[in-house]
Amino acid sequence: MSQKQSNKRGAAGGVATRAAAATIVDRVLRQGRSLEQLLPEIDEAGFSATDRSFVRALVFGTLRFQTRHDALLERLLSKPLKKKDKVLEALLSVGLYQLLESENPDYAVVSSTVDAAKELQRPHARGLINAVLRRFLRERNELLETLEASPSTRYAMPVWLLERLQADYPENWEEIAAASNRQAPMWLRVNQQRSTVKDYIGHLLAADIEAQEGADGAIRLAEPVAVDRLPGFFDGDSSVQDAAAQYAAGLLSPQAGQRVLDACAAPGGKTGHIAELQPELDQLLAIDNSAQRLQRVEENLQRLQLNATVLTADALKPEEWWDGQLFDRILLDAPCSASGVIRRHPDIKHLRRPGDIATLGKLQGDILDALWPLLKPGGFLLYATCSIFRAENQDVVSAFLERQPAAALADMPITPENAIATEGPGIQLLPGVKGDTDGFYYALMQNRQD
Repeated sequence: MSQKQSNKRGAAGGVATRAAAATIVDRVLRQGRSLEQLLPEIDEAGFSATDRSFVRALVFGTLRFQTRHDALLERLLSKPLKKKDKVLEALLSVGLYQLLESENPDYAVVSSTVDAAKELQRPHARGLINAVLRRFLRERNELLETLEASPSTRYAMPVWLLERLQADYPENWEEIAAASNRQAPMWLRVNQQRSTVKDYIGHLLAADIEAQEGADGAIRLAEPVAVDRLPGFFDGDSSVQDAAAQYAAGLLSPQAGQRVLDACAAPGGKTGHIAELQPELDQLLAIDNSAQRLQRVEENLQRLQLNATVLTADALKPEEWWDGQLFDRILLDAPCSASGVIRRHPDIKHLRRPGDIATLGKLQGDILDALWPLLKPGGFLLYATCSIFRAENQDVVSAFLERQPAAALADMPITPENAIATEGPGIQLLPGVKGDTDGFYYALMQNRQD
C-alpha cells in the first residue's frame, strides 16, 4: 500500500511546513473542519510554491492513512496526551506518514518532526516526539504486522465505512478500499467549442505534458501539473474534471432552445460542460444555496467565455426562486457523502459519521420531490451523486419512482464504459476500479405525465 513520494526537504526547511501540516490535520480531526475550508490558509501563510505543494502532500497523505497512524500511536504512546497537546498527535501522524510513505531519510524525518514541536509552541515535547518516532523505527516490522490483522487498519478506513462497503460491494470492497488510498489521476475536459480532443492532446504533448485519451473524450495526464502549464487553460480551452463527472452533460443531452436547470451546481464543472455541449440553450440556470461557492461557478463560466444564469437558491424551496416556467432538463447533482471521491478528499473518511448516510438519503429524496414539479411532461431529470452507497443512490431513486407515478427510468443516451452492473435503477461507477475514474452514480428519469 506504500506510495513513495520523493518530497525531499532539508531538516531546517521542513520544520515550518511540517508544523503547518500538523495544524491542518489537527483541525480536521478535532474541529471537524474540511480541507476545502482549510487549504486556502496554506496559500496565505507566505510559503513558496514548492513549500505549499509540500504541505498539501503531507496533509493529504497523512489523512489518507490516519486510521493506521491512530492504531500505531495507541501502541507507541504510553499514555494519552493532554488536551492542550493534542496537536502533537497530528504532528506524530505527519512524521509516521513520511517514515512509511516517503523516500526521505529516516533521520531527516525524525529531526524535522522533532523541531516542528517547537514551531508549534510545544518545545517541551521534543523529547517525546523523538522517543516515539525512534521506537517506531525500532519496532517497525512488528507494528506493521499488527495493522494487517484488521481490515480497518489494513485499508486505513473507519470500521463503519468499511462495513458499509463490504455490505454494498461484497466482491469489490477490497479493491475500492485500496483505490481510496491512491492519489487520483488528473483528468481534463476539452471545450469542444474551441478545440478537439485530438488537437488538444497535440498541444499538451508539444508542451511536454504526457497525456492520452480515455473513455468518451476525457483526457488523462500521466502526471498532475499546475493549471498554468495547460495550453489555453485561461482562455477556456480545457477544464480539470474527473472522467466520471464528465458523463453528466452527455447523459442529460440538452438540446438547442431548451431550458435547463443545474441544481446544487457549485463549483460549476457540470454547468460549464452543459454550456459547452449545447451553447444554443434558451436558458441555463445554475443554482446553489452557497453564495460563496457560486463564485466558483461564475469564475469557471467567465474563464470558459460561456453564459448561464447563476442564482443563490435552495433547491428544496423552489417557491422562493422559480419563475413558473417548466424546464426541459434538470440535473440534480445531489448533496451526498462523497464516498466516491475519498481519494481526492481524504478528510471525508474522518468527517462523515454512520448516521449521515440516512440523513443524506432523506435530503436527496426531498430535493427530488421538490424539483420534480418543475420538469416539463416529456422532460428528463438526471440524478447524480459522487457516492458509491446504495442508500444514497439506488435506494433513493427506487423510493422516488414509487412516490411519483409519472416518473419512469429512461434509456441512457450514452453508456459509460466503466459502469458496473448493479441491482436496481441507474448506473454506478466505482473509484479506481474500472478506468481509474472517481465513484459516481447516475439515474435518468423521464416525466411521462400526459
